[in-house]
Amino acid sequence: MSRPGQGVMMPVNGLGFPPQNVARVVVWEWLNEHSRWRPYTATVCHHIENVLKEDARGSVVLGQVDTQLVPYIIDLQSMHQFRQDTGTMRPVRRNFYDPSSAPGKGIVWEWENDGGAWTAYDMDICITIQNAYEKQHPWLDLSSLGFCYLIYFNSMSQMNRQTRRRRRLRRRLDLAYPLTVGSIPKSQSWPVGASSGQPCSCQQCLLVNSTRAASNAILASQRRKAPPAAPPPPPPPPGGPPGALAVRPSATFAGAALWAAPAAGPAEPAQPPGASPRSPSAPGGAPTPGQNNLNRPGPQRATGVSARASIPPGVPALPVKNLNGTGPVHPALAGMTGILLCAAGLPVCLTRAPKPILHPPPVSKSDVKPVPGVPGVCRKTKKKHLKKSKNPEDVVRRYMQKVKNPPDEDCTICMERLVTASGYEGVLRHKGVRPELVGRLGRCGHMYHLLCLVAMYSNGNKDGSLQCPTCKAIYGEKTGTQPPGKMRFHLIPHSLPGFADTQTIRIVYDIPTGIQGPEHPNPGKKFTARGFPRHCYLPNNEKGRKVLRLLITAWERRLIFTIGTSNTTGESDTVVWNEIHHKTEFGSNLTGHGYPDASYLDNVLAELTAQGVSEAAAKA
Repeated sequence: MSRPGQGVMMPVNGLGFPPQNVARVVVWEWLNEHSRWRPYTATVCHHIENVLKEDARGSVVLGQVDTQLVPYIIDLQSMHQFRQDTGTMRPVRRNFYDPSSAPGKGIVWEWENDGGAWTAYDMDICITIQNAYEKQHPWLDLSSLGFCYLIYFNSMSQMNRQTRRRRRLRRRLDLAYPLTVGSIPKSQSWPVGASSGQPCSCQQCLLVNSTRAASNAILASQRRKAPPAAPPPPPPPPGGPPGALAVRPSATFAGAALWAAPAAGPAEPAQPPGASPRSPSAPGGAPTPGQNNLNRPGPQRATGVSARASIPPGVPALPVKNLNGTGPVHPALAGMTGILLCAAGLPVCLTRAPKPILHPPPVSKSDVKPVPGVPGVCRKTKKKHLKKSKNPEDVVRRYMQKVKNPPDEDCTICMERLVTASGYEGVLRHKGVRPELVGRLGRCGHMYHLLCLVAMYSNGNKDGSLQCPTCKAIYGEKTGTQPPGKMRFHLIPHSLPGFADTQTIRIVYDIPTGIQGPEHPNPGKKFTARGFPRHCYLPNNEKGRKVLRLLITAWERRLIFTIGTSNTTGESDTVVWNEIHHKTEFGSNLTGHGYPDASYLDNVLAELTAQGVSEAAAKA
């Protein structure tokens, strides 16, 4: 199947730019609550680019070109989107794609939601669908992008592989996304236009400008009140909340620090959630040190504030809590409260969000022990050590029984009736496999055209195994495309939350960067391996050791990782998890990847079984 076009991200002060003398299509995107980058429409992207050319540090009022986006403003300096009525903030990015891809041609692929409205696919999925459409593929499997959907071009539908539910999809011609050519000088990343001419008089711009003017007035008053030199920060006041940061008004007050931990708001289907307001700047356009730092991680921002912080004696600190809550109003309340309190000369106390405990306390080599009942402490995988790929026709015939009189129902691979020829007739030819032949899989009994199963196998890993596309039953031994690496495992003398009297099994995965093989998305191209070595944890009880043994089997079958597109960062051609969840937090469960989690061991056993890895399968 075809692969997505490569997006190129090259951040400079939060903004990307294309390589020198290379034409690229510009697509602006925002990050939703599922960590997916969602594209703005071409019209909105043209509007953002026009504002960017005039003032690279300015704000973009989206409601000027799209009435559905009236509450939203993009701050180009902090690269955040801000929703004015709720205070919700979202990161935005400027991404680049090949001019010959779908956004460069103005082609948009959309699916129909439950309300009958049409929703655009993510840009990488849109490009993948368009590539398959141009190559006249009858269907497209999106599992390589992390989605369990099949796209059928004959019926223009999308099917969920698990629920079998179908939705309509459509291909629509729209305005092409903006094109940019050339590079930006290093001395000036973006041309900043002169602030001449009449300002826009729409209500949103007036609101933005009045808010900015008020913020600058508050900052100016604080500078007049500020002493010549700030005294060194005293220790936290007795009885204050642990981890609290006290901030008093001063010349170094950073408005952006009040928004230290923006909370993601609930999804709003018709329009993207919002981003942060622009941080106030010093007179003359030069930013005051410590301001406009929303692109820095929260702990760095908090550290910067703490280094300058002090509380006037005798004045109680007023905490602004729950900055990491799930409600969209918390960041807005925190920012407004901080501005008002600082304007009144009162201190502001920000409560730090708890940090996940990813690793156990240090362990000496003498305290590291082998896991009882599990031989060895290390497993290695090398370059593809599987058997040579077998004849697809022979593999399919091994697991199927010929059906002489098939029922009048759909083949769920090509979506043609079983009583007619396969949809791959004329596309794929195999000696001895006639397009009208139908077979039944031995264990599950599901029926397909033989030619369709041959096509499905040929597009897979070609490892001699076959997986039923309807019920996911696996025939043979399924293997994956995990790159070469090392898996180590041992006992450490510490306990996981919820397993107080039990030692811990620590698993360490290490995969280096390398070159993709023929089984990977882009053979011959380099792949990255972010975040390795990765540490994972299991309790040292009977079920935990069982999970470890099966994880070792999955590792040896190259099923733990694969090469694809990261759901977290959007990076392509990188090593990602492959549908077998691991616990990477040792002493907390703030991200959902830690303990206590009473159902985790049962869940991961079910995930391993779905990959064909189980004790029953090993004995069979």
